[in-house]
Amino acid sequence: QVIGQALIAAARTVDDRPCHSLHGYFLRPGDPGIPIVYEVDRIRDGKSFTTRRVVAVQRGEAIFNMSASFHVVEAGLEHQAEMPSVPPPEDCIDEFEAFLAHADELPEGMKGMQAGMQKMMQERPIEMRRVEPHSFVKPSKRPPFQNAWLRIREPLPDDASLHQCILAYASDMGILSTCMLPHGKSFGSGLMVASLDHSMWFHRPFRVDEWILFAQDSPASGGSRGFTRGMMFSREGSLVATVAQEGLIRTMS
Repeated sequence: QVIGQALIAAARTVDDRPCHSLHGYFLRPGDPGIPIVYEVDRIRDGKSFTTRRVVAVQRGEAIFNMSASFHVVEAGLEHQAEMPSVPPPEDCIDEFEAFLAHADELPEGMKGMQAGMQKMMQERPIEMRRVEPHSFVKPSKRPPFQNAWLRIREPLPDDASLHQCILAYASDMGILSTCMLPHGKSFGSGLMVASLDHSMWFHRPFRVDEWILFAQDSPASGGSRGFTRGMMFSREGSLVATVAQEGLIRTMS
């Protein structure tokens, strides 16, 4: 949420230039029960590029900081990676339904969280359907890559900045689980998990109220940190965004 809100705060200070990249650091845990103040620093307004720095503040302390760059729309050389060949979203199970199917298998230490987790997933505005079956309750070891279809549940207006902000919000959902796959671990199996830093590049226009494939992989993990990458494709195969994130995956004793 703080990524998306920081980006919209920056975008409201920029005229007619879409964001092409953002880089942010999560500094402290946020509290969803109190407002967040977003302070925007207008670093540079150039002929082609505009740069903004945003600090998200709660209780007088920075919880997140981000740099974002905006670029005028112009033509140039084009190429892209090929979209993975995967089943369509209609053939994949909704993540909420998958969670419910395994909810009774939650460890005793997480039973008290079950109702809250179900409510959070049910009310979440982003619909996600994983291509490969995955259980957060009883994860199995497998190679560090996964694919998921996602979209917002309701139609949106034709506001490119709004679509970028919501995709930025969605880009943090589940990507860190990719680096846990080869270890057969999840947030519910003895790990302390938190996003540390997050980067995103926007390549082409898109609509987040239409299905987008989030193809993820994890090249490395070590030092209690996991590194993940993701490419986001429109249903037609256009590469619209790329994501990279490092997160804490500390083993609990």
